[in-house]
Amino acid sequence: METTTTNRLYKPEAMIFDMDGTLFKTETLLIPAYHELFDRLREENLYEGETPPEELMLSCLGMLLEDIWRKVIPDSSEAVRRRADELLLELELAGLKEYATELYPGVKDTLEALSERGVRLFVASNGLEHYVKGVAEAHGIHHLFEGIYSAGEYLTASKVELVRLLLDNHGIHSAWMVGDRSSDVEAGKKNGQAVVGCAYAGFGQGPELTGSDVLITSFKELIRLYDQAEKS
Repeated sequence: METTTTNRLYKPEAMIFDMDGTLFKTETLLIPAYHELFDRLREENLYEGETPPEELMLSCLGMLLEDIWRKVIPDSSEAVRRRADELLLELELAGLKEYATELYPGVKDTLEALSERGVRLFVASNGLEHYVKGVAEAHGIHHLFEGIYSAGEYLTASKVELVRLLLDNHGIHSAWMVGDRSSDVEAGKKNGQAVVGCAYAGFGQGPELTGSDVLITSFKELIRLYDQAEKS
């Protein structure tokens, strides 16, 4: 499948990346941590019954954690959801050291190539601060980013707000928002930026990426897109 372009792209000052489903193959960490999380909740008498389907959790990637738990464990109390937050972070940070987690193919090389071209690189994620930074550190890409922004650190209510804060803090006027969910498309468009939709992850398919300026089927396509983009 070839890159699908719907709008003309101009060379940006910066690229802003979602983490889960864009840079990081989230399921390599999330699935084992997710099952262990519910084992712990049952041990602590905070949850009864079977673990909700892992597909349900994967379908929520890109949402704020509080919205994820409302969908995954809708009948649980606020206290149980807060405990789930704590356990998930604990298990994921441990899992980054224990499990064979993966970035998508070509992520590190592509980020390095973009950095060499003078592109300013950032992350904007709806995840928790220590998780998002932990993934970047575990996979040796932390140093490539000028800033790693997370909803968990900045307490933003939406990715639109998080990206606006990032743009303002760093004086960025032109950027590509690169992500795999509708929240990424919205964050780019509502902040007046181009959007590159990532159609390779399997989570953000179909209507999720409607409104993107271009769709890519591998991360490495970003280099060609940047090199062929017009100067603004």
